[in-house]
Amino acid sequence: MTIRILIADDHEIVAEGLRFLIQAQPDMEVVACVSRGRDAVRFAFHASPDVVVMDNSMPELNGIEATRQIRERRTDVRVIILSIYSDTVHVSRALQAGASGYVLKKSAARHLVEAIRAAHAGRRYLSEGLAESVIDQFMSGSVSPDPLDRLSSRERQVLQMLAEGRAMTEIAATLSLSPKTVETYRARMMEKLGIHEIANLVRFAIQQGVIAIE
Repeated sequence: MTIRILIADDHEIVAEGLRFLIQAQPDMEVVACVSRGRDAVRFAFHASPDVVVMDNSMPELNGIEATRQIRERRTDVRVIILSIYSDTVHVSRALQAGASGYVLKKSAARHLVEAIRAAHAGRRYLSEGLAESVIDQFMSGSVSPDPLDRLSSRERQVLQMLAEGRAMTEIAATLSLSPKTVETYRARMMEKLGIHEIANLVRFAIQQGVIAIE
């Protein structure tokens, strides 16, 4: 059986490297490559992949939110998150969003193929060392509450696009909302977070890995 794979990564060189790695496997086929989270959600339905290899950081809709949207509507599609973040909060976000695997980008060449096969077989896969770290922190009760849990999915999407510097009208058009509705989401989100200035909101988004500084 050939495993059908969708690659979602906004870095062309990285995406091509992933494609080459996957295509070299006799039991795997890349059915599409996309560079945006929204396209990953769309192609998860149209291209019928078995596994999505998803970059954590992508414009407009990051990998975590894209994973959540895919898994809410297509529980048969497995998702593996590729990330530069190794802390428990980011790993937990991915698993709670429905990801089957979490692979650190620095070790993707060694672990991604194994992660794809594990996910396709219905198993979870975490990069070497992450599993022990996550279990240890949960067992010790030292896992800090995730501040993003205070926000709805739509508020998190608005947060990302505001932090990327997008205008309210652009956000409204992308999300098929009115500018007034987007403003309501923004105000509600900032109230929940106790943040009163856009500059501090951007700083918060960067600190939480909602957007990444390249």
